[in-house]
Amino acid sequence: MSDDLQKELAVVRQKIDRVDGQLLELLNERARHAQEVGRIKARYGEAGFSYRPEREAQVLQRIREINRGPLSSESVTWFFREVMSACLSLEQPLGIAFLGPLGTFSESATTRHFGHAARLMPQASIDDVFREVEAAHADYAVVPIENSTEGAIGRTLDLLLSTPLKICGEVVLRIHQHLLSNEIELGRVATVYSHAQSLAQCHEWLNRSLPLVRRVPVGSNAQAAQLAAGEAGSAAIAGQAAAERYRLPMLASNIEDEPNNTTRFVVLGRHDAGPSGRDKTSLVMSAQNRTGALSGLLAPFSEAGVSMTRLESRPARHTLWEYVFFVDLDGHREDPPVRSALAELALRAPYLKLLGSYPAAVY
Repeated sequence: MSDDLQKELAVVRQKIDRVDGQLLELLNERARHAQEVGRIKARYGEAGFSYRPEREAQVLQRIREINRGPLSSESVTWFFREVMSACLSLEQPLGIAFLGPLGTFSESATTRHFGHAARLMPQASIDDVFREVEAAHADYAVVPIENSTEGAIGRTLDLLLSTPLKICGEVVLRIHQHLLSNEIELGRVATVYSHAQSLAQCHEWLNRSLPLVRRVPVGSNAQAAQLAAGEAGSAAIAGQAAAERYRLPMLASNIEDEPNNTTRFVVLGRHDAGPSGRDKTSLVMSAQNRTGALSGLLAPFSEAGVSMTRLESRPARHTLWEYVFFVDLDGHREDPPVRSALAELALRAPYLKLLGSYPAAVY
């Protein structure tokens, strides 16, 4: 390396070191302000509400709007999410329940939304995830609600009918499936483990690349990775988190049949969120068993100019051949058009439950 090159690099590196020092000072200053917010809330009896989904959404939206690059909006969003997570943890790390074990896509969704300073609380079932927050053992829950390829997650919808918890956020996660194995070539793989949904999402790739291999559904992709890590001639279909956690090499990457395969998760807490400026509202309702009943329930939305983004039917558990309908709307329940539509809907629907208003996920 020439002397001139070393001198030029030394100048730039000194600038970087100076900026790093400034960043460190600013980050600690931000943390002190966050602590002051906590002390103010404590004086007014709101110490338990350190996490405000709408405030975080507004911060991240503002950061994306003023970002001039060269860092991408995705990169700065990740960075500021982690900064906010670390600041929150100065009071007490949030405990987040999710469908385990560690290494699942649910863990990836949890850390994407709450950052790595959150206290991870993996659970054995979706039912257990709900119970942990209902019993106040965890602060929030992250549960899958629908997949772009496989559709709605029925157990989550069923539990939303009865839970007192509210939806206070959502996470949209691109699902990239990888074939993980200690074997060095496809020809040595005799068994593939994965969750049934992941096997279905990679069905065509498996037919082309491993047509004779035994496919074994298991409880989670992380469990599949655990099995593959300890068994010769086996592989797992799982995500990046499982590959890293169980130290399994990727024998093939991005093997999902649909390149835009996406799972939507909802964040559940004992409160929903205030308006952030870019929100969604979720509800569940029933319709009378007569012709045109459903269209009558949907009319208030169109009349108020409220956009409906999702309509999902689900059998009602209490009556044979009766259905309930899960609906997502653009806007917050406090927005005048949404408030007007919901008031009219309450007069028409035999059953209506607001599941929550919350900031819409940024894709």
